[in-house]
Amino acid sequence: MNRNIPLAERLRPSSLEDYIGQKHLVGENGVIRKMIETGRVNSFILWGPPGVGKTTLAKIIAKQIDVPFYTLSAVTSGVKEVREVLQKCEADSRSMFVKGRPILFIDEIHRFNKSQQDSLLGAVEKGTVTLVGATTENPSFEVIRPLLSRAQVYTLKSLDKEDLINLLERAISQDEILKKRVFKIESDRALLRHAGGDARKLLNTLDLIEQSTPDDQPVIINDNIVTSRLQENPAAYDRNGEMHYDIISAFIKSIRGSDPQAAVYWLARMVAGGEDPAFICRRLMILAAEDIGLANPNALLLANATFDALNKIGWPEGQIILSECAIYLANSPKSNSAYCAIHAAMNEVSDTGDLPVPLHLRNAPTKLMADLGYHKGYKYAHDYQDNFVSQQYLPDGVSNSVFWTPGNNPSELKMQQRLDSLIHEKRT
Repeated sequence: MNRNIPLAERLRPSSLEDYIGQKHLVGENGVIRKMIETGRVNSFILWGPPGVGKTTLAKIIAKQIDVPFYTLSAVTSGVKEVREVLQKCEADSRSMFVKGRPILFIDEIHRFNKSQQDSLLGAVEKGTVTLVGATTENPSFEVIRPLLSRAQVYTLKSLDKEDLINLLERAISQDEILKKRVFKIESDRALLRHAGGDARKLLNTLDLIEQSTPDDQPVIINDNIVTSRLQENPAAYDRNGEMHYDIISAFIKSIRGSDPQAAVYWLARMVAGGEDPAFICRRLMILAAEDIGLANPNALLLANATFDALNKIGWPEGQIILSECAIYLANSPKSNSAYCAIHAAMNEVSDTGDLPVPLHLRNAPTKLMADLGYHKGYKYAHDYQDNFVSQQYLPDGVSNSVFWTPGNNPSELKMQQRLDSLIHEKRT
């Protein structure tokens, strides 16, 4: 066995029986298992994080399905290479010696631009080729809609703890190089944490520890050794990828749900992953207006002050300021009445168009405009008791519309009570 070949490649399974994880797809009733067993593979895209078996699944299909199998990498292939492969697929599909449609596997398909993806449409639609794509990015953002409509998307999940332990045991017991060594696993906590559900990371780390251990000594695995060998524990976080959107979503939803513990945890995940602090601050300001709003107007002031303070203080102390703001917002009373109000008003504007401004609300800077009735009948609120006077402020046709409804919290109920009281006094 060649030691220069990485452990992850040496241990790559060649059949579904050796494949670890993704039971929802390759288990007893899994859709991909059924396709492989029947030999009828439809076009699909495998979407999941790195190291969960996307390429391995494609290679298993290649081995077990008796049809021509072509591969392209979106990193190194252009439209020219795609067309050349499609021409070969078309020739295969017409051949009497080929049992089924050729399969074209494209790794990192999200890296194809629109024109490159367009070049696949005709062949997939006509059935000239079965497309199998792999991507770490959300296909709904990165793959054109016509191609998505012709290919089913299957989501692969990060490997869980049990899967990773099974993989670890298999590597130690079955790999031709590792099974000759003596392993002492004192703790696998750091190893599993660093892997983060990524089989390739786990095996690469195991490979590193084995190679850095003298041949005459046992390979010891514990938290201290794993940490010292790696020198770091990088967070599984991609500032431009799916993880970025998933974690900020969890962060916002935790604050909206008034859970300060979860809010601080997801904040820590973003900080550890190197997220742009300005991005976090902007989202906190939006949340303060959208989800807390008039229930606690100070929330927006604090979120804005957090942004300002972070610019003055910098990093890493700025994370303390972010933590304070996140905890405050999570503990604040919640109301989305302002959010609902502007959306209701926007819908009304969309439905009714550009209704004219009532004449009495228009200014009359010229005599002609005054003669036409501009400003006539306008009541200046400050000329009345409590600085309030009842008059029509909405255009004709929507004058009775209600866009803002107070939330069920003391702050907004008090606003509504004051307004109701003023209206009642003027009517009586």
